[in-house]
Amino acid sequence: MKHSQIRISKERLLSNYNYLRAKLNSTTRMMVLVKANGYGHGDIEMAHLLQNYGVDYLGVAFVYEGVKLKKTGIKTPIFVFTPELENFDEIIKYELEPSIVNAESAMLMAKAIKKAGLDSYPIHIKLDTGMQRVGFEQNTINNLKDILEEYPSLHVKSIFSHLAAADEEMHDKFTREQIASFHSLYNTITSYLPYKPIRHILNTAGLERFPEAQMDMVRLGIGVYGISPTGNKDLKPVASFVSQIISLKKVTGGSVGYGRAGVVADKEKIIATIPLGYADGVNRHLSKGNASFIVNGKPVPTIGNICMDSFMLDITGVDAKLGDEVLIFGEALSVSDLAKILGTIPYEVLTSVSARVERILVD
Repeated sequence: MKHSQIRISKERLLSNYNYLRAKLNSTTRMMVLVKANGYGHGDIEMAHLLQNYGVDYLGVAFVYEGVKLKKTGIKTPIFVFTPELENFDEIIKYELEPSIVNAESAMLMAKAIKKAGLDSYPIHIKLDTGMQRVGFEQNTINNLKDILEEYPSLHVKSIFSHLAAADEEMHDKFTREQIASFHSLYNTITSYLPYKPIRHILNTAGLERFPEAQMDMVRLGIGVYGISPTGNKDLKPVASFVSQIISLKKVTGGSVGYGRAGVVADKEKIIATIPLGYADGVNRHLSKGNASFIVNGKPVPTIGNICMDSFMLDITGVDAKLGDEVLIFGEALSVSDLAKILGTIPYEVLTSVSARVERILVD
C-alpha cells in the first residue's frame, strides 16, 4: 500500500447515483461527468463503475480523456465538451461525440466525417444562453442553419446549454431567463431539422433547484461524488483522502520547516511528518496552523510551511505512533470545510489531488 490514498466508496457512489436518478422522469437520461480525472476520484474507476450502474452518457472535457477511457473498454457514449480544432479525426476514430460551439468547429467536423467516408455522425450543439463563454447565440443561429443544411452528415444528437448560477438563489431570475432562452433557440433550430434532438441544460444544482427543467437529459458531476451545491445531506461524499505518519520528532525550541515558519516555544512539541505536499494537492495556504487534519479522531494543526512532498503536524497531546492514519478530508472533515479555509470551491480541492496519489475502491 502506498502511504497516501484516495479511498472511493462504491456504496456511496451507487447511493448518490440512485438518489439523483430517482429525481428524474422515466424518459430523462443521465450524463455523469468524469472529466478532470473523475473530479479527482479517478476517471477510469469512476467510468467503469458508472457504466455498470447503467449511466446513459459519460462526459469529458478533452479528447485525450475520452480516448483514455475508450482504451480501457468503456462502451457507454462519451460526450466531449471541449474538442480541440485539430482532433476531429481522432474523435471519429474512437467513436467519441463532440460538442460543436461555433461555425469553424462544425465545418471541421463535417470535413472529418467526409474524410472518414461516413454519411453521418452524431454531434452536440452548444448554445450560449448567458454564460458568455462558448456556444451559438441568437445572432449566429442563422449561420448554424446554413451549416447544417450544407453538411447533412452532421447529425444533431443533442442541443444543450450551461447554467451560470443555478446554485445561487439571488440569480434565480437570470437562471429562468436562461432556460426560457434555451427553449426559444432550440425551437428555432428544430424548426428546420427533420428530427428532434435531445435537450439538456441542468447540472446538479439545476436538478436540485429547477427539476421542472430536466427536459430529456441532465448532466451531473459534483452531486454524484457526494457534494451538494444546496447543502443536501442525502448526498454522501464518495472520497476519503488519507495518509499516514512517517516520522515523529520531539522538538523543544527553534523552528520547523522551510522559512522557519513553524515557531516552537520552549515547551516540548511532538511533530509528525506526513508524506503529502502541495504537489499532491495539499494546498500551501493550509500551512502554519491555517488548517487541522484528523489523527486518531482528533484535529491537529499544521505547523510550518507545507512542502512539495510532505507537511508537518503538531500532534502534541495526541496518542499517536508511526503508521497511524491521517485524514485530509472525508467523513469527519469535509472537502467543503477545506474549501472554505482556502476561499475556493470543493471542485478545486477535489481536482487538485495529484495523480500520484493512489485511488482505491473500498466496500
